[in-house]
Amino acid sequence: MGHRRLLVVALVMGSLLIPGTWAGAETATEVAVPRTTIAVRTDLGHRWGLGAAHAPRGALSLAKLYLVDYALRHGDGSAVDRELGERMIRYSDDVAADRLAGKYPGAIAAVAAEYGLTATGAGGHWSAATTSSADVAEFLHAKARSDPGSPILAWMATAGDRAADGTPQNWGTARLPGVLGTKWGWSDFGTPEVASVSFGPGFTVAAHTYGTPADQTADVLAALPQMLAGLTGIPPDLLRQWGIAAGGA
Repeated sequence: MGHRRLLVVALVMGSLLIPGTWAGAETATEVAVPRTTIAVRTDLGHRWGLGAAHAPRGALSLAKLYLVDYALRHGDGSAVDRELGERMIRYSDDVAADRLAGKYPGAIAAVAAEYGLTATGAGGHWSAATTSSADVAEFLHAKARSDPGSPILAWMATAGDRAADGTPQNWGTARLPGVLGTKWGWSDFGTPEVASVSFGPGFTVAAHTYGTPADQTADVLAALPQMLAGLTGIPPDLLRQWGIAAGGA
């Protein structure tokens, strides 16, 4: 299963485009949508969310970010923990996650409390954990700001083309301009369900989709031009850094 400045995301469903914000912004408007939630956090102070970005959904393998963060900062400092963490982030290795979660059973709950991730819950097994797009974006943004040398970021930036189970790792938020590193998650059972979170120069962006990797990629890419057009104050040099022309996407 599977630095930093501003990027803008939203969700287009058919012809519907509804911008929203989450906690801490001046205006809060979130709408429930059946497929994709998207959230973005930036160094410019933006906390944008769309599609009920605060709502808890399956964390999938994004829960591995929380597990590895705990092990690196609060674990025993062993080389084994670091090796398992690298396999979990770069290759979304479930066997490595089972071992690390068994060693630190309270890791996800502890990280959720530390970072104030109110929609994140541990579940009975790491694969049953819940989180929200807003929580994941907030966590990764805090990590990038407070610990830019974290191995987690380096491993996201050097993720394998394929996960340990052979799943391609090249979709969703990873396809947005300016992205430097990504972690993906997916369900191997029942209805397709996928998630991804990425960071770039001054931003983090997370998405969760009740659908396929292709569905998520389509949603986040379709959203970008409209959201860029709707926001002001993005420096032209920053747009160029992301590979976006100053006049649009």
